[in-house]
This record gives sequence, C-alpha cells and structure tokens, in this order.
Amino acid sequence: MLKLTHYLTKNYADPLGHTLAVYEKAGGYQSAKKALGMGREAVIEEMKKAHIRGRGGAGFDAGTKWSFMPKESKKPHYLVINADEGEPGTFKDRTIMERNPHAVVEGCIIGCVGIGAHVAYIYVRDELHLSKARLWQAIEEARAKGYLGKNACGKGYEVEVYVHTGAGAYICGEETALLNSIEGKRGEPRFKPPFPAQFGVFGCPTTVNNLETIAIAPTVFEVGGDAFSRVSSLHDFKDGGARLFGVSGHVKRPGIFEAAVGLTLRELIYDLAGGVTDDRAILGVIPGGSSSPVHLVDELVNVPGDPRFEPYNGKSILDLPLGVDTYRGIGSMLGTCCAIVLSDAADPVLALQNLMRFYRHETCGQCTPCREGCGWAERLLDKIVAGTATLEELNRVTEVAYNITGNTICAFGDGAATPMMNFTRKYRKHFEDYILNQASHQTRTLVV
Repeated sequence: MLKLTHYLTKNYADPLGHTLAVYEKAGGYQSAKKALGMGREAVIEEMKKAHIRGRGGAGFDAGTKWSFMPKESKKPHYLVINADEGEPGTFKDRTIMERNPHAVVEGCIIGCVGIGAHVAYIYVRDELHLSKARLWQAIEEARAKGYLGKNACGKGYEVEVYVHTGAGAYICGEETALLNSIEGKRGEPRFKPPFPAQFGVFGCPTTVNNLETIAIAPTVFEVGGDAFSRVSSLHDFKDGGARLFGVSGHVKRPGIFEAAVGLTLRELIYDLAGGVTDDRAILGVIPGGSSSPVHLVDELVNVPGDPRFEPYNGKSILDLPLGVDTYRGIGSMLGTCCAIVLSDAADPVLALQNLMRFYRHETCGQCTPCREGCGWAERLLDKIVAGTATLEELNRVTEVAYNITGNTICAFGDGAATPMMNFTRKYRKHFEDYILNQASHQTRTLVV
C-alpha cells in the first residue's frame, strides 16, 4: 500500500532542516516535554501501542524492549543508540543524522524517561563525519536551550546525550560488540545471557535501539501511539506506523523514501524509484541489506494456515507488503528495509564474490566457523570466477554456509551464510557456466 508520510523527512529538502530553529517551528521538543510529564510506565505503554518494530534489522518491538529494563536497580541505566549502519545497501540512518538530528536527540530524551536512564550514547561509525558533526551541533543547541542537562525541558529530570565514534568495524553493528567498543575493548560480540538489559555497557542495565527507532519516538507522542500504529496497513501484524524505505542498485532514482509500513517492493522499485535502469528486467532483489535472502520476481507467496496472508498467496514476492512478520512468514528477512536491486545485466556470481570479500574482511574472528568459513567461501568464489573450480567445489560453498549457520555467538555468521546459500541455489546455472565453460556464455558485469 503506497502511502507516503513525512514524519522524519519533512525538513529533508530544507538546507537548514538540521537546525534547532527549523525543528522547533514544526513542534520540536514538545513530545519530550509530554513524555517527561507522563512517568516511566506511561511512556512504555504509549510506545507499546505504537507497535514500532526495531528498524535496525531484528524487528523486536521497541516498547516491549524498554519494559525489560529493571524497575529497581542500584546501578545507573543507559540508553545506547546504534548508528553504526555498516550493512551493505543501507543508508537510511545516515540521512536522519545529517538532515534531522534533533529528532534523534528528542528521541533520546523520551527513551531515557522510558528506561529510567539519564545518559544516552549515540554510537556512529567513524566514516560518517557529517553525521557526527550534525549530531554534536544538535546536542549543543538542545543543551543551550535547556532541553538537555540537569533540568531537561524544565521538568526536573537530568538527561545528557553524547556521540561516540566507532572505528569502522561492521561487527560493531551487533549490539554487544558495540557495547564492548564503547568500553574501549575489542569489538567482539558477547555471549547472551546475560542480556544488555541486565548487564550492558559498563556492566549496567542498558537498552540498545537503532537510530531510526529512537528518532520516530517523538512522532509517537505527538500523534498518539495507537493512531501512529494504524498508519500502517500491517497493524494486524503488530507492525505499526511509518518507516524509511531505501533502494539502491540498478534503479533510476535510488534513495530514501518515507512511507507507511506495508509498502511493497513493486511500489518501492517502480513507483518511487522510477523503475529499473534502462527499463531492463529484474534479476533479483535483496529486500533489506546484504544479509537478507535474494529473491526472484517469479517467486510466489505461499503461506498456508495464516488468514493474514490470504490476500497475498499466489502473488509475486514483489506484491507482498514489506513487514517484519510478512517476510518472516515466507522464510525471508526484512532486515533494514533497504532494498538492493539487480537488473538482468548484472552478474550474480560476481555479486556474491564481492559480498564474500566483504564478510571475510569484516568477521571479528572470534568464532572459528565464521572466521574460517568466510575465508573458505571467498577462496572458493575466487576459484569459480577464475574458471578453475569444480562442481564439487561449487557444492562446497553451500556446505561451508551450513557449517557456519547457527554455530556462532552472534548473527554475523548467519548473515554471511545467507547470500552463500541463496545465490548459489537461485543462480545455479550462472555458477555452472563459470565452471563448465569458463564463463564463455556470461555477458553480465557487476556494475552496470
């Protein structure tokens, strides 16, 4: 369902949209004042009504996540915002930080009230220099105006927000590796349990939210949680509101679009992004960053036994609403909701080789299946592209992927294994052509 919204993007076109003056004209920081006057439990209940599924990829309900924080604790509570955004094909959080940073700061105030914290850390990957500068500017403007500090918004509640620079490691997008990085330790995932709500940053109760998740919180308190949830066509799936949809790759107008949850890939690609480059056919679509499974356009939705899927069964995957549970229902993953489109001019073999170079480089090396498996996969893909591999070695790519899946501390291994299994299964003939014919029948490239 194509229903454009402008909650986060209303000032994107304004060169001064990142400033406090522009943000205040649109009612900025009124939601924070409202939340500060409600109390912790009421804030959590309002967030639950909104049914905001985490925008970072896991899709967990934000209000429910806030409720996991202990009610009584001798240790301070912390809010940590994950703005590492290292997932290939994903760039939505970057636009918020650069064009609407005050929504993030105001969201941090609301989040701190909800979890009983007084300090929020926004963890930003090192390369995003403009994002960091805009966030710091917003923090200083908000502090000077009294929205932050010991008496936030004049409500007698202390809130401080800080920007913490990462070091460009993809693994630090995993929440516990991120917490280690903030503490100055090596960016490696931790075993869970204990979960961050019990033992997070500095050993204290911590909630980790994606940046878009926290930036939309002021909207929830402006329009009301239930009203915001019902903006979505997937309200019955408890997937509420609006979100940012990204699209990149072989489309005419790549970019970020804000719409009600329930937008389809067909609407995203053709109505918003203008269609495929050179009006070519689609070879495949990765719906939510490179860790999501690639899909062919002739894949049909088939989810028996769930009446919510009846309107979509028998239709193309392009016509299934983009939602956390709709994609889980078909055995896929929505991820970051930033689609990557491959036209039929692209070479899926080179695409997978490129992805495996990335995952081999970014594995933290803590878990043997992931560390060695990603290396094996890259070497096998290099042999396939060079025309020196055998069909047995092609099958070994899938074997390596299965040996990684479910055998690592964090989800990085599964994320690396997913494209290995999906590309080699759905584009088998392309891989066989490299092996049997030294790619003599192959006319595609990686970049078109």
